[in-house]
Amino acid sequence: MRYLTDRKRAVGKGASGSGTEHYWWMTMSSVALAFLVPTFIFVFGSAIGGTQEEVIAHFARPFPAILTGLVTLVGMRHFAKGAQVMLEDYTQGSLRKGLVILVYSLSYVITALVLYALAKMTFLSIVLNSAN
Repeated sequence: MRYLTDRKRAVGKGASGSGTEHYWWMTMSSVALAFLVPTFIFVFGSAIGGTQEEVIAHFARPFPAILTGLVTLVGMRHFAKGAQVMLEDYTQGSLRKGLVILVYSLSYVITALVLYALAKMTFLSIVLNSAN
């Protein structure tokens, strides 16, 4: 005979079934972004005002490139999940589904564009350094 307490029956049976997981993801990504974004602003700010070759060389280095990739990945994921919650609270029906798809698509497109730009800068840096 299996005995289930009320608590065991209720675990995972919330309105969405994943509220705690979502809460922890948003909390963890917020903390990560609290450290990543100021560091990124400092790294990005040091590249402002340079020539194209200097900026490419700056972002082709490992630390600025990895930091930019992390800020983009964590930031866009945080944006998509946060926007999904807002849309689920304030819209309904097909409009909700369409807007959630649009927000996730936008976050993936932005992430892909930034990662492509970083890869291209790294490649250009290699080409420019081999030409010199």
